[in-house]
Amino acid sequence: MTVREVEHEVTVHAPAAEVYRLIAEVKNWPRIFPPTIYVDQVEEGVPDACGRSEERIRIWATAGGTAKNWTSRRSLDPEALRITFRQEVSAPPVAAMGGTWIIEPLSADESRIRLLHDYRAVDDDPESLKWIDEAVDRNSRSELAALKTNVELARATEEVTFSFEDTVQINGSAKDVYDFINEGEKWEERLPHVASVRLEELSPGLQILEMDTRTKDGHTHTTKSYRVCFPHQRIAYKQVTLPALMTLHTGYWTFTENEDGVAASSQHTVVLNTENITRFLGEDAGIAEARAHVQTALSTNSRATLGLAKDHAEQQRR
Repeated sequence: MTVREVEHEVTVHAPAAEVYRLIAEVKNWPRIFPPTIYVDQVEEGVPDACGRSEERIRIWATAGGTAKNWTSRRSLDPEALRITFRQEVSAPPVAAMGGTWIIEPLSADESRIRLLHDYRAVDDDPESLKWIDEAVDRNSRSELAALKTNVELARATEEVTFSFEDTVQINGSAKDVYDFINEGEKWEERLPHVASVRLEELSPGLQILEMDTRTKDGHTHTTKSYRVCFPHQRIAYKQVTLPALMTLHTGYWTFTENEDGVAASSQHTVVLNTENITRFLGEDAGIAEARAHVQTALSTNSRATLGLAKDHAEQQRR
């Protein structure tokens, strides 16, 4: 049985405690790690007197040109600045995988991040092991580079990172509203702002949604997203092909039943692409104008979609 052990590292200009926090808070992973689509915190342990805790998470991420998901257990040690992880359910061709994040302070404002992996392939297959080698190397380098960038630019990007949410109350069932959003292959017929759409279901609940969206001025732009679907409660997504004014766009649709039916929400988190602001919005435009433009465009589409989902769900009750 071949067990591979590899290590990657990077030095960042940031305090070790800040680096540890970013890695420990998995809700931010889609924003700081390019391969990560979504992370669901399945179980959260109670920290002991030293702050150490255990948790169970489910991760959806791209690897080797496709998307996979797995469940991991993590041990968090904020005092030692170490996080160990072990995949509970690995996705073939991976038979087993684990590792450790180690954050080493080099000075008050500089630290070294070491990322250790150990893994083996299903049936000890050499070709599968080679595939895993390449995926781990590629993703580790990508993750560390992204982490370095995001930590060092955390303060600089604070102004251009923002989140917002739109909610519509619907006199219908969560299932009917969820189905309307989940059935992305029908959006070309159902949503006027969608010019064309292509949906691929990689596995139950894991989708690739690519579509051409019409803007107010009559132009179209193409976006591609990975979606993770939890019937009939939530659909989380991460765009990997983005409009020119964004370097990041993640979000989720939620469907919460209440006494009046269901509250359907669309949440967005965006990082603006400042290099394209003046080119697309004019020489006098700045961050405020770009933020307003992007939020208006996304919110308009979300509200239009929620409005049509409302009509659809309420018709099912008639």
